[in-house]
Amino acid sequence: MTNAISHDQSARLILLASRASVGVAIFLLLIKLYGWIMTGSVSILAAFMDSLIDLAASVINLLAVRWAFVPPDEEHRFGHGKAESLAGLGQSVFIFSSAIFLILSASERLFNPKLIESVELGSAIILVSLAVTAVLMTFQRYVVARTGSLAIKADSLHYTSDVLGYLGIGTALILEQQGYFYADPIVALLIGLYIGKSAWRIGYEAVQHLMDRELPESERQRVFELARASEGVLEVHGLRTRLSGHTRIIQLHLVFDGRLSLLEAHRLTEQVEKKLRAEFSHADVLIHQDPHTEAVKPLEIRPTGATKSLDEQP
Repeated sequence: MTNAISHDQSARLILLASRASVGVAIFLLLIKLYGWIMTGSVSILAAFMDSLIDLAASVINLLAVRWAFVPPDEEHRFGHGKAESLAGLGQSVFIFSSAIFLILSASERLFNPKLIESVELGSAIILVSLAVTAVLMTFQRYVVARTGSLAIKADSLHYTSDVLGYLGIGTALILEQQGYFYADPIVALLIGLYIGKSAWRIGYEAVQHLMDRELPESERQRVFELARASEGVLEVHGLRTRLSGHTRIIQLHLVFDGRLSLLEAHRLTEQVEKKLRAEFSHADVLIHQDPHTEAVKPLEIRPTGATKSLDEQP
């Protein structure tokens, strides 16, 4: 569970993280473009392409989270939270396209190897990129821990793959100095495959959210536990959940003693709602109240040993 913070605090943190991501992506894009021009390294070209995609994804994220925090209106009663999922789906398309381009470029370099120039410059660019990315990722993880934002979590995944890529590129540059001329395209090829896999995972997750997949089983079980342990609740059923941006939609039925007054049942229901909202930040909870009644009526024992429901008596 994330630490409970207000809606406004959550919005400020998520927007700040989105803007920081755009700024870092622009900076990394420029220095990698310079590094690729000066060295001719296809691995640095891979890093440049990845930063280009990061920039596009970060801009999409920024626009999406701004839209996601727009309050509900007459046409969007549940708010605009799914804008984050749409952003994730768009990111996956961008990322997968870059992966294909990168794999093709690396494959061409395998058949036509080329000596890398200015290896020292390339190494320096990779070290700077690694340091800046590490700082951004630290901040993104803090924001995700506080807000649970899927958009920032997806954006952080890009930069996690970047760190792995930087380590691989650094290794390739060192091996190139030792005379292993195929190290550069091989590393670029591996990075392209990894990026493609990440794109598939992000796209799959986005589609699941757009199709209203249930919350994780551990969270559903927690809803059952909190509701069932509440005062006056005899049974919990009909639980339905989904995620809309950073908002959890929780709907369920509670069974109370049928002899309770409507006012008392309403009071007990509000207690359950407060428990769920305290446990799950930014939750939208809808509860239906059911009265408890006897489902089976007593049976009359006939002399023949047969039984018949009282309703069936003439």
